[in-house]
This record gives sequence, structure tokens and C-alpha cells, in this order.
Amino acid sequence: MSAETIFAFDFGVKRIGVAMGNTLIRQAQPLQVISSIDNASRFAAIGALITEWQPDLLVVGLPMHPDGTEHEMSARCRKFANQLHGRFNLPVQLVDERYSSAVISAKRGEVIDDRAAAIILQQYFDTH
Repeated sequence: MSAETIFAFDFGVKRIGVAMGNTLIRQAQPLQVISSIDNASRFAAIGALITEWQPDLLVVGLPMHPDGTEHEMSARCRKFANQLHGRFNLPVQLVDERYSSAVISAKRGEVIDDRAAAIILQQYFDTH
């Protein structure tokens, strides 16, 4: 069985964190932070990464409240996941990202979206 490459996305209105890993070593690595100027440039940047790395699966973090109810960003993340699937014709899975940002200690103003994406991907590896 060959290793599959997996991308994970930490979706945000201003930035999207991207991480990658594979099913052989099951270790997530931060890859890039995409600044979201507009939808076209956002998906162009994602498309370039997909062309370069050829992932087999895309994982999108789904924010939830601690009690498991939907967060105001949940619908946006679902829409983003649907857009990824539609544009790139790759399978997309949603992963509960309830505590992904909480486990990263960041300095004020530090961009951590790629590390948050890595935690989302690691959660995927740990549960699949």
C-alpha cells in the first residue's frame, strides 16, 4: 500500500493555514499560510499547492463550541470544504477543530494558522 498525501486547512476569513502529511508516517507538518485577498487568489494559491504536492485527501477543520454546537464559522468552513471538493475534485473530510488553536502558544500578532492546520491534520491521523 502506498502512502497517501493529505492536506489540512485551518479556514479563516483573513488567512487559511495549510498543513500536510502522509498516511505512512502520519505526522502533520505546517506548510503555508495563504492570505485571503479574494476568493480567486485564495483558490489559485491552493490550486498551486495541490498541483505541486498532489494530495489524495483534503481535511478541513470544523470549528465547534466546547459543548459541540455549531460555531458561527462552521457554515463558512462547510462552504469552503464544498468549494474545495467542487474545484479540485478531491475527497474532503471535516474534522472537529474545537481545541486546535488553544494548544498553540502564540505571541501577540504571530501567524499560527499553518500550525493550527497541522494540529487539525494530526487529529485526523490520530482518529483514523
